[in-house]
Amino acid sequence: MSELRTRTPSAKRPSAPAPSEASNSSGSGSGSDHEPETPKSLQRPSSFSQRAISQTLTGTANLANLLPTGTLLAFQLLMPVFTSNGSCDSATRPLTIILLVLLSVSCFVASFTDSVKADGRVLYGFATAKGLYIFDTTVPSTSLPDLSKYKRGFIDWVHALLSMLVFGAVALRDKNVVSCLYPAAGHKTQEVLDIVPVGIGLICSMLFVVFPTRRHGIGYPITSEK
Repeated sequence: MSELRTRTPSAKRPSAPAPSEASNSSGSGSGSDHEPETPKSLQRPSSFSQRAISQTLTGTANLANLLPTGTLLAFQLLMPVFTSNGSCDSATRPLTIILLVLLSVSCFVASFTDSVKADGRVLYGFATAKGLYIFDTTVPSTSLPDLSKYKRGFIDWVHALLSMLVFGAVALRDKNVVSCLYPAAGHKTQEVLDIVPVGIGLICSMLFVVFPTRRHGIGYPITSEK
C-alpha cells in the first residue's frame, strides 16, 4: 500500500513582464524621475567688431555728460515738443533746426564760462583775453581772487568746438531729430547717420583726454577746489 505523500502547494512565481511592458514601465519611470532636458539655444559669440561698436556707442552716450546740464535738459524736454515726436511738417521743421542751432551755440558759449568762490559764494563769469569777467558786478573787487589767471586760451577754443560736435552727435542719435530731418532716409543715408555720430564720439572722447580743461562754468559741476 503506497503511502500518500502530502505535497505542499508550490508558491507561484510571478510571471516576468512582457518585453513591451518592461520597456514601457522603465520609460515611464525614468520619465517621471528625470524630465528630458531641452537643448539650449546656441548663441553665436559676438565678434570683435561688434564688441568694438557696442563699446563705442556706449562711449558716445557717455559723452552727453560733457555737455552743459542746462543745454542737455532743454534738448531732452523741448525736442519732442518741437518735432511733434518725430512727425515734423513744414512749420515745425524750421523751428527744430533753429532750436538745434541755439542749443549748439549755447554749448559753444558755455565752454568759455568759469566760476570762482568769493565770500562763500560761487560767482560765474565769462573768460576773456585779459581774464574772467564776473557777471555779478556788485561784488567788490577786493574779495575776488586774481582773475587774470582765468583768461581765455587755446584749450577753451578746442573745447568749444568739441562741445558743438558732441552736441551734434547726441542730436543725431535722437530718434525724434532723425525722423524730423530725415523722414524717408534711404539705406545709404541711414548708414551715414549710424556711422558719423559714432566716429565723432570716438574722436571727441580722445581729444577731450588730450586737451583737458579745469573750467567749471555754467551747467558744469563745481569741484571742492573751486
